[in-house]
Amino acid sequence: MAVSDHQMLEAWRHVLTLSKLEAGQVVTILTGASTHPQTLRGAIAAVSSLGAIVNCLDLPPVNGEKALSRDSLSYLGTTPLTGNRAAIAALKESDLVLDLMTLLFSPEQHEILKSGTKILLAVEPPEVLCRILPSMNDRERVMAAAARIEGAKEMHITSPAGTDLRCALGEFPAIREYGFVDEPGRWDHWPSGFALTFPNEGGTQGRIVLDRGDILLPMKSYISDPIELVVKDGYVRSISGGMHADLLKEYMSSFKDPEAYAMSHIGWGLQPLAYWSTLAQYDREATIGMDARAFEGNFLFSMGPNNEGGGERSTTCHIDIPMRHCTVALDGQKVVQDGRVLDAWAKESAGG
Repeated sequence: MAVSDHQMLEAWRHVLTLSKLEAGQVVTILTGASTHPQTLRGAIAAVSSLGAIVNCLDLPPVNGEKALSRDSLSYLGTTPLTGNRAAIAALKESDLVLDLMTLLFSPEQHEILKSGTKILLAVEPPEVLCRILPSMNDRERVMAAAARIEGAKEMHITSPAGTDLRCALGEFPAIREYGFVDEPGRWDHWPSGFALTFPNEGGTQGRIVLDRGDILLPMKSYISDPIELVVKDGYVRSISGGMHADLLKEYMSSFKDPEAYAMSHIGWGLQPLAYWSTLAQYDREATIGMDARAFEGNFLFSMGPNNEGGGERSTTCHIDIPMRHCTVALDGQKVVQDGRVLDAWAKESAGG
């Protein structure tokens, strides 16, 4: 169901206020061929209403002829900023960049962030943005979860379906996604609500068994039959199962890159306003699936690049897989049990 322009404006004002936007600051809105016009209208109006200076930078799409999907995360090669020094300079001179195009897993994004510019990604449909409004409670909850990750040496994931995976930690920092950017040089994604990290290079061992109802992204598919992935020394060495396993294998093999099979980020969802079932309500091209990535109690793991976490792997293939009913333990202490978040702050927020 559509939302009104007024609702979109107020949602933007809410997020920009949480992001500490001040009058007189410079905001550049980065747009592309897939930018939603209502999201753009709302952003321009909200920035202006808060007394900031607004610019719009529209860039042409890239990689469409290489990708097997229209999803903006289906091919992570060059970006519209690659080699575009003028555009990069404009973004670095901004206090805040609103990314309505999808600039991810790129050296250009890291260069912009290092200048102190904040970047907020927002590419989901307007009604999703308005439904999953971030809050200070989201921030507190994600920060607490990330602190627990950073204090741990191992993440152990199990499930009734047969998952038994151990990930060594410590080489990479925890990443906090709570939906707004309240510090210089911070990147975030609205909507979101999860804590994650990247396992040590070569430090993941075990098996992952995807069960019915787990989700493949960017395919945006609920799997109907189990898929087993065997992980050794940080790489998925085999993928077996039924039709969805075949789809996953063919998609990944199309990139012709062994680094596509490396373990990427791992973490769990903390967003009570996101729902596992939402993906079934949308056309595949209408969403990038942030409900699936953020719903409370999921275990989200990825294959592919780790340069977002400070690593050197920048393969063009990126697979996100949110799983249900998993138990996640840090150094033997459970933080998620059977898909239910156990951290103390979560209990307080629920009145427990």
